[in-house]
Amino acid sequence: MQPLHAQEANSNLITNILNSNSATFKPILTNLENNRLQLLFTQIKSDKKGNPQFTHHHFNTEKAGYFYPASTVKLPIALLALQRLKELNIDGLNRNTTFITLQNGDGQTAVHNDPSALDGRPTIAHYIKKILLVSDNDAYNRLYEFLGQDYIHTALKKMGYSDVRIVHRLELSLTESQNKHTNPIRFLDADGNIIYQQPARYSQFSPTPTPITLGKGYYKNGILIQAPFDFSAKNRLPLTDLHQMLMSIICPLSVDKKKRFNITEDDYAFIQKYMSMTPLESASPLYQEPAYWDNYVKFLYYGAEKVTPDSSVRIYNKVGDAYGFLIDAAYIVDYKNNVAFFLSAALLCNSDEIFNDDNYDYDTVGFPFLKALGKAIYQYELTQVSDNKKTLTPIVSNYKN
Repeated sequence: MQPLHAQEANSNLITNILNSNSATFKPILTNLENNRLQLLFTQIKSDKKGNPQFTHHHFNTEKAGYFYPASTVKLPIALLALQRLKELNIDGLNRNTTFITLQNGDGQTAVHNDPSALDGRPTIAHYIKKILLVSDNDAYNRLYEFLGQDYIHTALKKMGYSDVRIVHRLELSLTESQNKHTNPIRFLDADGNIIYQQPARYSQFSPTPTPITLGKGYYKNGILIQAPFDFSAKNRLPLTDLHQMLMSIICPLSVDKKKRFNITEDDYAFIQKYMSMTPLESASPLYQEPAYWDNYVKFLYYGAEKVTPDSSVRIYNKVGDAYGFLIDAAYIVDYKNNVAFFLSAALLCNSDEIFNDDNYDYDTVGFPFLKALGKAIYQYELTQVSDNKKTLTPIVSNYKN
């Protein structure tokens, strides 16, 4: 199996696929420096014994440099939350245990119930559902508070993900110190008794700052600052790591053992189910149109279009969008036509190079590009079906809650 790592040279295969659709992709390809496009495409074939073999194709993953990972950091946080529960190994403590968040100042808020759950109980499982179904920010913040920066980075470094940095909550304007503080929490049994509690904590994690400035200006408090925007203190999740995390969920044996999260087989099935379920298939939490639709947060293959989904295709993915960056890491599978592949992409849609102005080129550039990219790779894979081109063993999930 070809190792997954950034390569200097672009994959000829990806380059050829992009060039064969030049009318669609040329605007992006002729401006790689500004849009910072990077791609990872993993083909799946079978050897003579029927075992899956993975071939990785890179495009610009080394030259593109930093991208703000936005909501894609929710994926490792969800997996680490399940891992942490397993490590605690406490009777009655699991992903469905009532999870109460308290507050201890420093911009914190408490959670005692969750109206989106049928029984009103906040749980690790319910937060993960909301993360995977609609990329809920508050759900991520609660798991971030459960884990804390010290555990997050110690665990990820041990797994070999030493370039990942997750140091702040999302959609909240908090200081670096406030993000180091995490809430006191309690897990309760059915009678309200405390099974496990964790005091408020302050992280000792101190990453070495890496200067990262982009663009030519940004807005702060409504005022345009004529200087590059500083991402140095923001989250970081390299595309190769995100891609590998996704592969570890779908096919754990496809990655080195140390890079697999220490979760149960039932946890794997749980993640796979909600990563591929559409919002309108979910009963708890319940999502309804027009706020949500079947292709919601399925950027690769659908973009942002509200269309009837292809009944033969399932997409297991995690997206992110913020500061003009669009990211999607997806496993796209069509069991009917015997097609399956992994595809991850990140690009910057900010032609005016001004950040925090809410004037990003998502609809005109980013979403159309990701849709066309997913379709182009899918169409290519359709032409590759042969005796040695087989999908992984089908993932069987019951999408009726």
